[in-house]
Amino acid sequence: MTGDPFTAPAPGASPYEPGAPLPALALVESNTTGSGREFCAAARRLGLRPVVLTARPERYPYLALDAVDHLLVDTGDPAAVLEVSAKLATDPGGLRGVTSSSEYFVATAAATAAALDLPAPDAEAVARCRQKDIQRAALAAAGLAPRFRAVADTDGALEAARDIGYPVVAKPTTGSGSVGVRLCHDPGSLLRHARTLLAAETDERGRPVPRRLLVEQYVDGPEYSVETFDGTPVAVIGKHLGPEPHFVESGHDFPADVPDETAGALCEATLAALEALGLGWGAAHTELRLGPDGPVVIEVNPRLAGGMIPALVRLGSGTDLVACAVARAAGDAAVLRTRPRRHAAIRFAVARVPGTVTSLDGLDAARTVPGVERAEFTTAPGDQITITHSFRDRVGYALAAADLTATTPSAAGIHTAAARAERAAGLLTVTTAPERTP
Repeated sequence: MTGDPFTAPAPGASPYEPGAPLPALALVESNTTGSGREFCAAARRLGLRPVVLTARPERYPYLALDAVDHLLVDTGDPAAVLEVSAKLATDPGGLRGVTSSSEYFVATAAATAAALDLPAPDAEAVARCRQKDIQRAALAAAGLAPRFRAVADTDGALEAARDIGYPVVAKPTTGSGSVGVRLCHDPGSLLRHARTLLAAETDERGRPVPRRLLVEQYVDGPEYSVETFDGTPVAVIGKHLGPEPHFVESGHDFPADVPDETAGALCEATLAALEALGLGWGAAHTELRLGPDGPVVIEVNPRLAGGMIPALVRLGSGTDLVACAVARAAGDAAVLRTRPRRHAAIRFAVARVPGTVTSLDGLDAARTVPGVERAEFTTAPGDQITITHSFRDRVGYALAAADLTATTPSAAGIHTAAARAERAAGLLTVTTAPERTP
């Protein structure tokens, strides 16, 4: 295999001798949008045997396509994950590490690795970070977060908004990918959304959620993310969002189109946030807004970024963050490059109409757009589309690049890559048929 993060191994393909006692890398569940598959491919390139621990293997078609080993485990039970991982450690090849590409299972993976004396971040810090109300409190104490309040009922939400001032953002205290995040301009919209959040008993993974939500100050300004690894800034990403009141990410640019001084301020705020949260081992994805008074940390995620950002960073800089994360989990060194080599952009095709997917069109045309490195659909005929106003509404993407030269202004290169990605993503068409009602 070449190391290209877009090249999945052929079914049954392996860089090692069949039957050899390879050390395992346990992966607790998986990201469903691409990087989970790449974790497995990266593990194989390192001479490891990826083993996905999952309660629902049918969620991950790549397990069969790539002949990836998996074990059926109640991943909602940390003790069960630890028990199965401990058994893997007794296999002839042993167990080199435990990690996860999924936001929902990074805390379980960290705790399991620590219990088995394997490489791991501070498991307690990861768990605290996953609770957004606890994370906000630590960031607020460091002067990095917007004003907020965690509440357990609608009266508390309305009172918090009166104190903070409209508009406010209401969101779950757990979750990922902008699920349940909404901008509320008035008491009526906040009341309706708070009721919806408080009525939820489980998240999109079927895991129980606390009856609690965050009401926080809306920071008006452009949004960015800073990708770090072992406390080192690797990339500053410009984020693009869909229309309010939702916060669906429609694309990303690398490097962000900001002056060096602004990029430095974003990185400085990010490193301060990591210190406040006790993070710094391995990958972290920090989201910020550039408000009137400077950067404000919106959220720190103790994991690799989603939204194909690792692919974007690799295309633009040559740093394979997925390979770095796998190597770190296995106790190996990670190779980082922090200087961009090309401008890169990704844009997503987003579903607008619910129903059953009947046809996909425009992929060949999207792939022939100059500068497009990759274009894909992430849905298939027969799939059911439900509009969630979150990352789950994405149905495809296009990733494009533009050369980085001494004579081309940075902004021009970024805009060229972005225009190419936007053109290609705009060609991806998904047709749906309405669901029949009884």
